[in-house]
Amino acid sequence: MMRFQRRDLLKGACGSAALAMVGDRARAESRPSAADLDQAVNEPILDLSGLADPIEIESIDLLKKGDEYFVRVRSTDGAEGVSVSNGRADVFHPILNELVTPFFIGKDARQIEPLLFDLYRYRSNYKLQGLAFWCAQAWVEFAILDLLGRVAGKSIGELFGPIVRREVPFYVASGRRDSTPEEEVEYLKGLVEESGAKAVKFRVGGRMSRNQDALPNRTKTLIPLSREELGEEIAIHADSNSSYDPPHAIEIGRMLEEIDAVYFEEPCPFDHLEETKEVTDTLTIPVAGGEQEFSEWRFRWMIQNRGVDIVQPDLHYYGGLIRSTRVARMADLAGMPTTVHISGGFGFVYMLHFASFTPDIGRFQEYKREIEDYRDWFDPPLSIKDGSLIVPEGPGVGIRDIEGLLKDAKKVG
Repeated sequence: MMRFQRRDLLKGACGSAALAMVGDRARAESRPSAADLDQAVNEPILDLSGLADPIEIESIDLLKKGDEYFVRVRSTDGAEGVSVSNGRADVFHPILNELVTPFFIGKDARQIEPLLFDLYRYRSNYKLQGLAFWCAQAWVEFAILDLLGRVAGKSIGELFGPIVRREVPFYVASGRRDSTPEEEVEYLKGLVEESGAKAVKFRVGGRMSRNQDALPNRTKTLIPLSREELGEEIAIHADSNSSYDPPHAIEIGRMLEEIDAVYFEEPCPFDHLEETKEVTDTLTIPVAGGEQEFSEWRFRWMIQNRGVDIVQPDLHYYGGLIRSTRVARMADLAGMPTTVHISGGFGFVYMLHFASFTPDIGRFQEYKREIEDYRDWFDPPLSIKDGSLIVPEGPGVGIRDIEGLLKDAKKVG
């Protein structure tokens, strides 16, 4: 069984000297300066070579077909791009249609990076910052990146830099808390058999529950039982969804250390950075967090102060690939992986593009087992190989036929 503790996170960035250190001393050695973090954030992100001429945005529409919401962007010269929402457009569409899409009309799509800050200021959008605003921004950004990729003949990943991987190892997540430990382990076995995954994630605690378990003694039974039943070859992750205060989180974390879990996600209330750091400082198992985060400055604090060991921006909740790449660049300076959180069925496709160009993504990425819904949108179809998802080919996000995909879709708003 592979042991994976905090020292493994430091190996690549700090060299052999860091392997002998854990805790505060190791984190201090890998702590970047504020100036270095700011420089990483302010460096240009996209490679726009091959896009010499302006690409003026003519229209941006929100469309619905079946249960899916799409954002389609078109340029004045007939190019187009599309994105797929994370399922929240049914409630967020007024923000998208009134405060986000109008800003981009008439703008040059190649200027997407500086335009994002201007959008933040447009009609005082900064007063709305949070999941609702950043999701709307992300959907438009994804569509514009798709358009740019199609015009340049590049994948979204290639717009961000050299491709570093084409196969992405994944874990399958249960997402349940209403199961007994025995039921949960059997369910996890089924997920592994169905998907070919070499890693799983289950939920512990009661979800924002102030130390209450979902069922009596569920967590403390489930943790050792999972290793006993799944065997030593399956990597295990655990997510508390902000269930604990530090003493309880540390107690559960020690149990996860005993089974050599890959990481312990969101042990304390997600916005209580000091409590999360207390757990990070105490445990040897890596602590992960950031899925609810929407502030670049708070991510900066988490990275510089080692509030977590693994940062997890959600590509939708955090406002897109560009903002998430800035987090990854800061994290890289600290020798910390960026393992993005996934929301929405199609979200794993954006994760695959992010993973294709981001050097350090950690050991496994999240997959919600929805490849069948989207497999044939791509050519070649999306596929899994030996516990890894294959990064889509083709320009932009890789969808082969936008017109066919959006046939009979209805405009929203």
